[in-house]
Amino acid sequence: MWDKLKKQLWRWRGMFIVVPSVTATVLLLRVVGLLELVELTAMDQFFQLRPEEAVDARIVIVEMNEPDVQKLGETLSDWQMVRLLNIIKQQQPTGIGLDFYRDLPVPPGDAELKAQLKSSPAADGKTLAWMLGGYAELEKVMNSTPNLIGVQKVGNPPVNPPPALKAKDQIGINDMMLDRDGKVRRIFFFLGDGLFSFSWQLAYLYLQKQNTPVELINNDLIQLGSIPLHRFGPNDGGYVRADAQGFQVLINYRAGTLGKPQKFPTVSMAAVLEGNIPPDIFRDKLVLIGPTAESKKDVFLTPYSTNLFQDTVRMPGVYIHAHAISQYLSAVLEGRPLIRTWNEALEIVWILSWAVLGAILSWQQQSGGNMRKRIPWTALSLLLVAGSLTGGSYLAFLGGWWIPVVPALLALAGSSLGVTVYVAQSAKEIRKVFGRFVTDEIVANLLENPEGLKMGGERRKITMLTSDIRGFTAISERLPPEEVIRIINLYLGYMADVITQYQGTIDEFMGDGILVLFGAPTVRENDADQAIACAIAMQHAMIPANEKMQELGLPKLEMGIGINTGEVVVGIVGSEKRSKYGVVGDQVNVTYRIEGYTVGGQIFASESTIRELSADVITDEEREVQPKGVHKPIMIYEVIGIEGNYNLHLTKPEEVFLALPQPLKVQYARLEGKQVDRDLAFGEVLQLSAREAEVRLNWVDGHSVPAALTNLKMNFLGADNDDARDDDVYAKVLEKTAEPGRFFIRFTNRPPAIEAYLQQVYTSLLSVSTSRIDTI
Repeated sequence: MWDKLKKQLWRWRGMFIVVPSVTATVLLLRVVGLLELVELTAMDQFFQLRPEEAVDARIVIVEMNEPDVQKLGETLSDWQMVRLLNIIKQQQPTGIGLDFYRDLPVPPGDAELKAQLKSSPAADGKTLAWMLGGYAELEKVMNSTPNLIGVQKVGNPPVNPPPALKAKDQIGINDMMLDRDGKVRRIFFFLGDGLFSFSWQLAYLYLQKQNTPVELINNDLIQLGSIPLHRFGPNDGGYVRADAQGFQVLINYRAGTLGKPQKFPTVSMAAVLEGNIPPDIFRDKLVLIGPTAESKKDVFLTPYSTNLFQDTVRMPGVYIHAHAISQYLSAVLEGRPLIRTWNEALEIVWILSWAVLGAILSWQQQSGGNMRKRIPWTALSLLLVAGSLTGGSYLAFLGGWWIPVVPALLALAGSSLGVTVYVAQSAKEIRKVFGRFVTDEIVANLLENPEGLKMGGERRKITMLTSDIRGFTAISERLPPEEVIRIINLYLGYMADVITQYQGTIDEFMGDGILVLFGAPTVRENDADQAIACAIAMQHAMIPANEKMQELGLPKLEMGIGINTGEVVVGIVGSEKRSKYGVVGDQVNVTYRIEGYTVGGQIFASESTIRELSADVITDEEREVQPKGVHKPIMIYEVIGIEGNYNLHLTKPEEVFLALPQPLKVQYARLEGKQVDRDLAFGEVLQLSAREAEVRLNWVDGHSVPAALTNLKMNFLGADNDDARDDDVYAKVLEKTAEPGRFFIRFTNRPPAIEAYLQQVYTSLLSVSTSRIDTI
């Protein structure tokens, strides 16, 4: 029992590391406030996505818009305000809210004064008395209107309320609480003793007529009839250490069209003063009087102000008060929900739950089967879960609950990513251990397919590339072992980079040789194309490799490459104690044989590979050969370029042959693999080029001209056909047309002394030839 439990705990170990780490990180980000604006923006989107609500006809707004400012002046004079209030009073509204600061007299403007003088051409003294009498008349109206509520500003700078209304406690504070992004999402219910908000004072007038009881339960809870009104806390919802002074509530704006959530009947001041209004538009209503003109600068950002499809739209303060009033009335009388939030403990559990779910979904990637195939399904599952989380939070918002969606999404995505990184890191450690012995791709294949660790293999058609340094055996014989290893490591480093670039799998390093697989362990449609392009790129890479060799005082190298496509068995071969990923089959041997026909800088590809190509390949020559162990002849092609997306080409330097004034005597023997034929033959080098030579066979004695592609071991002789030099020269017979008894060779390896001597001879001949041409 305990063993099984330990096994399960170990199997799910990543979750026990990732989930607490991600949850703690998300909570930390939340605590320091980095998620606040994102969460508030998410709530704004929920506001904007809500279905449009009906107009609240219980509230009527008398606005001062831009045309009113042009017509009536910047501010209504006391006499204009008297007229406006009297007209509204005549229709017996439930309450009147005056969202204008009227703590000081406001004399009539020039237009109003001229109109007064025109209608009553009295003496100047009487005109002055009329001007000063406006404020007294306004105070009379205020004293005679018990349902009139004025405003007071307690913020910086403070503005006093009208004295007449203050004396009767008919005032409310109209300060706006701005969030860090400048938006209004909450409003005061009261601030300090007796300082109720403008919006609540008006709502209370309406609820009084409905006989709705209001009870202060404690400092954090007010009972409006059967509806509990909870005090806003500094960390409610997405807020972090917000200013929660007084008793504030979140505003549940009445949903409207994007940018125009002004869901209340509205008339202009000019229309009221001119009598152009319906006869009962204000009866039994709450009437709010305030500016809406942008020039009055009493406009604010709200959740409806910004979105991707419109310019920023600000909401007048009088409308914000109307929304606040509407939410109180609708909650008590219609059951429309207020915005509630969870306590912090419940939010932590909520975030932790989504972190666990995200980790579980991603952890499934490592439980058997092909991980690569499971990743898209896991990603799709995460998207569906994230969509469900967002959709569920939106539905909860429609019901009045503001649930933190951004931290939950971060926990979901973070834990999923964390598990993925953990699994990848574990795989990286495995790659680090085993990648020194097999390729990264083989390790990845085994990690994704655990069944691939079983002994055995599968028959598959792949393309194989093998390369070999020409004459490396002779180089190894001349140099200390440390220098040989240094050369191999430098050479293999350059080649491995190219092979990786073209997605080849390095199956084996065999001394100076490399066996590369295209199509195992991963099959691709363009494996043959990749192999050809890789071979050309490898030959290109020999240039910087040799430059580095020369810097280090090491000999220059030349490489031949053979490519073949055929069916082989790929997989884990060996025993339970020791095994490796590899390929087995006669086509592997054919690949080695094809490579054996090359000289330095050449690439030979079999006909089977050429048939598999989708890109256009450029070949220089083709020949029919019958490799050892192969029953039928095969066609091989010398590749010098590939077109299409690769656009890679080899440049074949032209060989300029110059006749020697005195032939150089040589002895040579055929090479079969690594075995040297004991039967020596003799000849003379008649012509030289930079890398090749023409040889004439001497003292036949039953010898014949060696066949094309035959490898030779040569030694230069003295003038009397004796004193063969110890320096061995290696060459390959070329398939070039020559006179009877003659053949061409390509030097595959020349010891430094011989190379320097032949180079000197050739340079001397070239100089003489150039001088003759100049003389002519």
